[in-house]
Amino acid sequence: MNNTDIRITIPEKAKYIIDVLEDAGYEAYVVGGCVRDSILGREPQDWDITTSALPLRVKELFRRTIDTGLQHGTVTVMQGEEGFEVTTYRIDGEYEDGRHPKDVTFTPNLEEDLLRRDFTINAMAYNDRRGLVDLYDGIGDIERKIIRCVGDPNARFSEDALRMLRAVRFSAQLGYTIEPATREAITKLAPTLEKISAERIRTELVKLLVSNNPYELKEAYETGMTAVFLPEFDRAMQTEQNHKHHCYSVGEHILHAIEEVEATQVLRMAMLLHDIGKPDTLTVDESGITHFHGHVQKSEEMAKVILRRLKFDNDSIDKICRLVRFHDYGMGIVPDEKIVRRAVNKIGEDIFSMFLQVGRADIMAQSDYERESKLANNDSWGKMYDKIMEENQCVSLKTLKINGRTLIEMGVKPGPELGRILNTLLEEVLDNPSGNDEEWLKNRAQEIK
Repeated sequence: MNNTDIRITIPEKAKYIIDVLEDAGYEAYVVGGCVRDSILGREPQDWDITTSALPLRVKELFRRTIDTGLQHGTVTVMQGEEGFEVTTYRIDGEYEDGRHPKDVTFTPNLEEDLLRRDFTINAMAYNDRRGLVDLYDGIGDIERKIIRCVGDPNARFSEDALRMLRAVRFSAQLGYTIEPATREAITKLAPTLEKISAERIRTELVKLLVSNNPYELKEAYETGMTAVFLPEFDRAMQTEQNHKHHCYSVGEHILHAIEEVEATQVLRMAMLLHDIGKPDTLTVDESGITHFHGHVQKSEEMAKVILRRLKFDNDSIDKICRLVRFHDYGMGIVPDEKIVRRAVNKIGEDIFSMFLQVGRADIMAQSDYERESKLANNDSWGKMYDKIMEENQCVSLKTLKINGRTLIEMGVKPGPELGRILNTLLEEVLDNPSGNDEEWLKNRAQEIK
């Protein structure tokens, strides 16, 4: 079905590629996510182009190209510093590994190419001459706010099992619901996610978590997908918390806490994992009250295993694990500046503002018992931290106004002794920030060396 009423503004560079292909006698369209996002008024991240021209012909028509995936029909056409993927219409052969077709057949037929795509909202093509080509009612599904597979969902998910997690991710990003037959197929085929690489699962999980609706992770749980790639979360969903400070199961608490932090990978993964060790530390007293002694240490230990399993980068692993380790640090302690300076030194300047967010989110996802006083205490920590930062008070060796080079110039030999002196000076300045003066520190270093 063509719709000439819908107009999309294609960037000049992408339009030039389409014009060159069409002037050479071929069909060419922008296709997929860029069409969907344009219709939704969102800024497309990429402008992919589909064409009836064969890959080698595409290479002939453009001066600078990169062979991105010739066997699957994809050539990247460079326009200045920007690359555009141009893919020949194709029919996918049998999928043997739950991701890649064994072979592809090029076709001159756009309809056959669109049929192989995952969801109706991603199976629309557009150019200025023909307008919108929408063979599977993607526009209708946008209006109904549903995620629906193109054709048979069992076939689509058997071709690439990651599409099941993508369905939930799109649902979270767009605020849509998953159409019943599509959801039923996910529930049936969820175990086949085990064929998918950790890197691809991580990418979809993070996109889901940093969306406007991270609570939709519950849909991945209910359809059986988290059992494959995050079974620890399933255990959390099945662990009740009978305690005055809580009103949700461990898993529900986690889901609500994720919603309360800024939408970044580090913060949302920290909230996903901050209580992940609770099921392993559960005890129930004689009154039926649940306790989770040692859950912080267990959660950090498990977080490290999970993050490595999902192939997160080392910097993210470090920051997320520190946030998990310290997520309830200082709870109930009325802070003064010395306490906060020492906390910044212990937790790290690079994540301390995130630590405050984590603490607040944890409180917001608990019961309302003493919530106001907990939040007021969290605010006190925040105000003191802001004051310390505004005044450039010393909180680490990095901000100490003397360093190892200075001590060496004073005659201290490199090695353990130098480190001991620097740490002694830092300890004193953490207690008394006015001591962070180079001359005072030099004199003090002479006294203690």
